[in-house]
Amino acid sequence: MPHNPILEELRSLREQVTGVMESAVATTDGLLVTADTDGARPEVISALAAATLGLGRRTGAEMGLGELREVVIRCRGGYVVVYAVGRMGLLAVLADEGLDVARLHVESRPTVERLNKLLTQGNPN
Repeated sequence: MPHNPILEELRSLREQVTGVMESAVATTDGLLVTADTDGARPEVISALAAATLGLGRRTGAEMGLGELREVVIRCRGGYVVVYAVGRMGLLAVLADEGLDVARLHVESRPTVERLNKLLTQGNPN
């Protein structure tokens, strides 16, 4: 299996943060880059996360709140968190109700920075 540094970042996030179940990296237009999923459909995650990110960016801009960092959706069964990765990428994280949200935010910041570097280098994986 070829070395995939983006997938390694996703797996590391799952290992570091209690409650993270699945994740995906996609472009802001919803195209899947790579995913660490077991049951979720990564193409669907990518498309919905792109729409979520777009709405969050637009809302933040309208409210004058500056650049979007993340959108957090809490449901009865868990969370969906979408992080902006630079201007052209996103990280979608699916987590259960036991998610340590504060820990996720702390661990995601360096992950997002590393993902941004990988995406801007044009890494095909």
